[in-house]
Amino acid sequence: MSLGTYFLQQVINALSIGSLYALVAVGLAMVFGILRLINFAHGDLMMIAAYIATFALMAQIPLPIALIMMMVGTVMVGVLMERVAYRPIRKAPAVAALLTSFAVGQILQNSTLLVSRFAQQPVQIAFPQIDFLRGVVNIGDLTVPKVNVASLIIGLGLLFLLNQFITRTTLGLSMRAAAEDLQAAQLMGINTNRVIVTAFVIGSFLASIAGLLYAVQAGTVNPDMGFTPVLKAFIAAVIGGFGSISGAVVGGYALAFLEVLLTTFPGLGDILPAATTSPNIISFFKTYLPGSLSSYRDAFVFVALILLLLVRPGGILGTTDREGRP
Repeated sequence: MSLGTYFLQQVINALSIGSLYALVAVGLAMVFGILRLINFAHGDLMMIAAYIATFALMAQIPLPIALIMMMVGTVMVGVLMERVAYRPIRKAPAVAALLTSFAVGQILQNSTLLVSRFAQQPVQIAFPQIDFLRGVVNIGDLTVPKVNVASLIIGLGLLFLLNQFITRTTLGLSMRAAAEDLQAAQLMGINTNRVIVTAFVIGSFLASIAGLLYAVQAGTVNPDMGFTPVLKAFIAAVIGGFGSISGAVVGGYALAFLEVLLTTFPGLGDILPAATTSPNIISFFKTYLPGSLSSYRDAFVFVALILLLLVRPGGILGTTDREGRP
């Protein structure tokens, strides 16, 4: 594989990963933009979606019906989460809402574990294979897993449709108004309960799609599988500007490119063709960017996040909030 092909493949991988991060980050950003609530239970909606799809496919339910069950079930859990857990504490201090989100996440994880035990399934279940997402796509010298191609296409498509909804529909414009000032939007006659429920519905739907794609890539599902994606999505939302939907998208792709970059360059000296590459270049990569550095990727990501926030406390596209803080 030539060096150009190798980097092109990494770009495709970054776009695929970024699409998943963006889908989850957008859900976090919408809820935070309206309620100023950091919903860490959002990652567990991905887990719920993956488990619904897993059990449905294991029961030999046709794929289209299984996908509908997954999306509807996840949205119902998201709406129930808002109605039972978050609406009663809407005027409570922010720390109460944050702790509630952790509690909701634990309830969902333990409930899923309990259901798995009743179904006599292990804690970690192999995700059933989906035929059209199996295998790879060969484009010249490029070899891209089909699930990565699907993640990229589906992610970009859903983000485009969300942008159209937010900017071209009355309900979407009401959501933007509520994100600017919830109380003012309510005084202007906007049904804020409807707006908030819509935000949870959209966020839950996007989380269900992300959960399916993530489970296909991972090959297994377990009750803790939502933690890492929601943490990465939270970082992406902060990078882009927490509370901004466009910022969440930008942050998702920026984080993915940073992660792929930190995975690609360390160890590059081991794969560069010795016949066409200067020995000095190979020696430089082996000395200063050894392959072992890729295991410290997350640490470098957090360092980059801190440096960014020192320069732009509100993130790449962030602005000041209703109280004038970044």
